[in-house]
Amino acid sequence: MGRFRSSSTTGGDEPSIDLGPMLDCVFILLIFFIVTTTFVDETGVEVDKPQAASAVQLEKTSIMLAITKKGEVVYGGREIGVNGVQTLVKRMIAKEQVPVIIQADKEAPAGLLVRVLDESKLAGATKVSVASAKNR
Repeated sequence: MGRFRSSSTTGGDEPSIDLGPMLDCVFILLIFFIVTTTFVDETGVEVDKPQAASAVQLEKTSIMLAITKKGEVVYGGREIGVNGVQTLVKRMIAKEQVPVIIQADKEAPAGLLVRVLDESKLAGATKVSVASAKNR
């Protein structure tokens, strides 16, 4: 008669909750949010943008170019020069038509800004914008 337990045994089998499926769901949700999050591309250099009263928020998926006050054209933290703008923009818009945003330092040469704008348009970009800081 070893099959039945008497009430004098201590503890017995306590019902327990299996946390495995809950952890699976948490990890699946975490992976989902990581994959669907869009990250903003930064230019990799600090640019002091000029003030503008008509400044508006632009889309997050875009090609961000920076022009420093020394006259360097930067994309993704490395200098590409004016000659590299057209190649870069052509390659980036081949997959999807995204806007080009140019962050020019307020002390950057205006002629260089015009050349970068022109190179972007020649590459086939339909939306080219110049970033500015909103007037306070």
